Amino acid sequence: MNRLLIRFEIRGGAERRARARWFVLVPLAAAVAAAGLAHSVGAQGNSQNTSGEWVSLFDGRSMEHWQDPSKLDPPGDAWTIADGCLKAVPHPRITEDLVSQETYTNFELEFEWRVADGGNSGLKYRIQAFPILTAEKHVTGKFENQVQAALIAGAFNRSLIKPGMRAQIYVVGFEYQTIAGNHPDALRGPLYQSGALYGMIAPVRNAMRPVAEFNQSRLVVRGNRIEHWLNGEKVVEGDLDADPVKQLTAHRWGESSEVYKLLTGQPNKACHISLQNHGDSAWFRALRIRRLP
Repeated sequence: MNRLLIRFEIRGGAERRARARWFVLVPLAAAVAAAGLAHSVGAQGNSQNTSGEWVSLFDGRSMEHWQDPSKLDPPGDAWTIADGCLKAVPHPRITEDLVSQETYTNFELEFEWRVADGGNSGLKYRIQAFPILTAEKHVTGKFENQVQAALIAGAFNRSLIKPGMRAQIYVVGFEYQTIAGNHPDALRGPLYQSGALYGMIAPVRNAMRPVAEFNQSRLVVRGNRIEHWLNGEKVVEGDLDADPVKQLTAHRWGESSEVYKLLTGQPNKACHISLQNHGDSAWFRALRIRRLP
């Protein structure tokens, strides 16, 4: 789900040399995952809730459980609170997801959502990295090549985004798709429609409500086994490490890409979740989560 063809900024030579010395000792994908999660500024330790206890992630008034982009440096403009919802702001200067404060391994998550007519969003989980793409340096080729270049360059520090600069912070992870049926991506087929494991496992049926209505979703993650529920129906069940998932990941990103290595290897298991800003208005509410054994 790629909304911007933009470019990334490579850090200075000293940083590249220091990074190169470290990568001699650590496989690149693992190093990328470790460095990429440095985006997170909130708590990354264990949650205060115990296994099986439901915890609300949104009280309708604050971003208490989320990393509010407007409080970061430089401040972001991609998210706000409106009508009792966490709302993705359309066409922000810094396109970025709303990232959870805490990390989760095995969990059950429930949430309600809707998107604008023709809109696109999603919920990402088992997140491995947050590469930053900016418009500072020229990089030719398609979006996937730009993400690859940013990962190799170690472009994870938010300070890369200069005042007034447009940027995108891409999230390398698996995605529960939330999208209007008339969006061009959804028209590509079931792999890209609501409830799908985006681009990897198609929903068994179309359970989405009319675009103006809120949908109810449920996500269950136990190890690599996942379930996507939409409006009371289980529409996806599968494994993140299944061969068809790996094949479709390779088809999009290439087997030699860092994204492929991160998603198939999953060096991080305790990961943040994020609500996606895809450049369109999207609303999320009634989010709650519980950890599973």
